[in-house]
Amino acid sequence: MRDDQAALDVVQDAMLRLVEAYGSRPAVELPMLFQRILQNAIRDWFRRQKVRSTWVTLFSSLLEARGFDQDSDLLETLPAAREPNEEEQPGQALERAQVIEIIEQEIAQLPARQREAFLMRYWEELDVADTARAMGCSEGSVKTHCSRAVHALAVALRARGITL
Repeated sequence: MRDDQAALDVVQDAMLRLVEAYGSRPAVELPMLFQRILQNAIRDWFRRQKVRSTWVTLFSSLLEARGFDQDSDLLETLPAAREPNEEEQPGQALERAQVIEIIEQEIAQLPARQREAFLMRYWEELDVADTARAMGCSEGSVKTHCSRAVHALAVALRARGITL
């Protein structure tokens, strides 16, 4: 994994899952179960990293297009709230409003389950388990819906000329 802290977290999570789900099993079965749980946890970690890197890449290309350098933090460059006396340039306000409108249109075009999973995970920042409970499906389904939504949005936005 090339990240000691992340590796320790993944192993710890795998151990907790083993104890929670299979604590009553005979000790002889535990090593094989742990290996499978650990492999799945590592795959999940890499999938999450891939999704995160997709968004980071999209946001970094947005920064480059706007004239910011690679070390800029998008959250530091976008104001959280505008001061009442602070005026936004009309061109910037129009462009921002148009991009937001296009993103909202593309999110609305997603299939219902993908849209629901995407909004819960990335806008409401629910974790996979909470999203699965809210949607009434498995965690794997949530991950699949989110992955498909991210890819569909990336393709749709690129087709409309938006590179975030």
